[in-house]
Amino acid sequence: MTGKKGFTLIELMVVILIVGILAAASIPLMRGRIDSAKWAEANATAGTIKSAVRVYYAEHGTAITGSLGVAATQTALGFTAGDLTGTYFVPGDYNIVSVDANGNARITVTGSQANAPSGSKTLAVDGTWQ
Repeated sequence: MTGKKGFTLIELMVVILIVGILAAASIPLMRGRIDSAKWAEANATAGTIKSAVRVYYAEHGTAITGSLGVAATQTALGFTAGDLTGTYFVPGDYNIVSVDANGNARITVTGSQANAPSGSKTLAVDGTWQ
């Protein structure tokens, strides 16, 4: 007997199997975090739009609604070309659905880009992201 030290083939295969199981379990968890990060961009931009709508309402006494894909709506709110274009969302993805008596807007976001997360989310009048 020579007393060689090392791992057997079975021990190495068990380790590889465990690592594979852990990797397979973590992929769905990471996918959810990626979509959450993408929606954070939409939430931030929708908040900026909500602030602009409130300023518009305070200055003009009337509400402005509709798609931010319309250049006239962007101009009325003080945005220039490219201000609302992000990595995952473009201006046409944002829609001002309604404005309450205090100038608070409800904004719906639906991703249209290939790399955008699926579905729609809404920035409610009270500021919650649903």
